[in-house]
Amino acid sequence: MGFKEMQEDTDFLNTIWQDGSFVDWDDATVHVLAHGLHYGTGVFEGVRCYDTENGPAIFRWEEHLDRFYESTKPYDMEIPYSRDELTQATLELIRREELESCYIRPVAFYGYGSLGVSPKDNPVNVAIAAWPWGAYLGEEALEKGVEVMISSWRKHASSQIPTNAKTTGLYVNSMLAGEEARRNGFTEAIVLNKEGNVAEGPGENIFLVRDGEIYTPGLSQSILDGITRNTVIELARERGYTVHDQATISRGELNTADELFFSGTAAEVTPIRKVNNVEIGDGTRGPVTEELQQAFFDLVERRTDAHDEWFTYV
Repeated sequence: MGFKEMQEDTDFLNTIWQDGSFVDWDDATVHVLAHGLHYGTGVFEGVRCYDTENGPAIFRWEEHLDRFYESTKPYDMEIPYSRDELTQATLELIRREELESCYIRPVAFYGYGSLGVSPKDNPVNVAIAAWPWGAYLGEEALEKGVEVMISSWRKHASSQIPTNAKTTGLYVNSMLAGEEARRNGFTEAIVLNKEGNVAEGPGENIFLVRDGEIYTPGLSQSILDGITRNTVIELARERGYTVHDQATISRGELNTADELFFSGTAAEVTPIRKVNNVEIGDGTRGPVTEELQQAFFDLVERRTDAHDEWFTYV
């Protein structure tokens, strides 16, 4: 779903939770001199709530909250609300908007105060929004896969900026890579790290299948420790697959993979059919990808009783 479609889906929404209160959607604003606007000093999460037979259920909310709070640590940012307060605010927001399934965006950032580089005199503002959002890379992509290009932009190293913190400003790197790909006629990008090995997509982790075994770049490759990534790893191991979750994958290995696929909260499990116009495998969704994709959707749509502890019901 592109931005235009997302706008159309938000036209009927009324409310955002902001700094402890529910406010009208159009009134959820910040000052133009907010520190986070000028320096990218914010952290955020993207979380999905699924429509299940047991009602709306947020997938792995607790793990997302863990990462939300942990992402603040490198920036000496203290979120002025407890986990329970954010949880109750999110559940009430979904109820107020009468959303059966949605994408949830918690964000915390240094607000308006001093405009020096140091944020120490600035308040921490927190907001939560929720809106309907379908398949991030398109419904057709879930079955047929996407065509991607290897970006000329490299992923910053964790020695430069903390790559395992989900920080607003860092997504300039993702935006540059993704837009470069779309300008060149591709759906999405693959980003290499400073050593030239595979890191991830602009907003996704990546998996490679070769000879029936599964490989995904490890944290040492400057990736975000994706929650959907960890879910796919567990689902794969439960089905007997060998998963190398600390792999180093060279650029050339992409072309000779049997299968490739993305994972992410937004992308869910999306096959990759071409890289730089080189066909991957048979150029279709491969059998391992299909099995894991089906297992993922069976899980999140609660067609199975597995991992009920991963769900927070609305």
